[in-house]
Amino acid sequence: MPGVASHGRISHGDANGDEASGGSAPPGVPDLVGPGLKVVFCGINPGTLSGETGYHFARPGNRFWPALHGAGFTDRRFDPSEQEQLVALGVGITNLVSRTTAAASDVDPAELRAGAERLTALAQRWAPRAVAVLGVLAYRRAFRRPHAAIGRQDDRLGPSQLWVLPNPSGLQARYQLPELTEMFSVLRSACER
Repeated sequence: MPGVASHGRISHGDANGDEASGGSAPPGVPDLVGPGLKVVFCGINPGTLSGETGYHFARPGNRFWPALHGAGFTDRRFDPSEQEQLVALGVGITNLVSRTTAAASDVDPAELRAGAERLTALAQRWAPRAVAVLGVLAYRRAFRRPHAAIGRQDDRLGPSQLWVLPNPSGLQARYQLPELTEMFSVLRSACER
């Protein structure tokens, strides 16, 4: 497969495949992707703490890590600082937009649409079984699907199943942890078939 390192290392490049060089971190939070992934979770964009630490879903109130564990993707609850271990478990993480903001609502619709193109390129390059966009409103804007609902989509993203799940941010109160965990569990089951 073009662009895939034969030794299977984690790509810390952006969704366009541009690799970080010289030991300096790319702007934002680096992608955690590689060959053979079951799923790539796609956040909207890094929040302030994620931008400061370089870790996805870094804010303590974010429900991504407990939902990931509760759904059985991991055998224990990971700390954001352990994120690189996910790739070995078949789980990747990226964002639609790499720019750090205090709130996802600060992201411009044009940035989301450009992010959809980058995410499509990432799916083409790494061919995970599924890509799960975390945030239905962001998905609707990025992919111009104004009536999309939570769950598996009829569309595919390159070779990958396409899913839309709720934003796990603690600021999003509509879906509580048990519901979010159940949705992550349905996704995990689909990725194992």
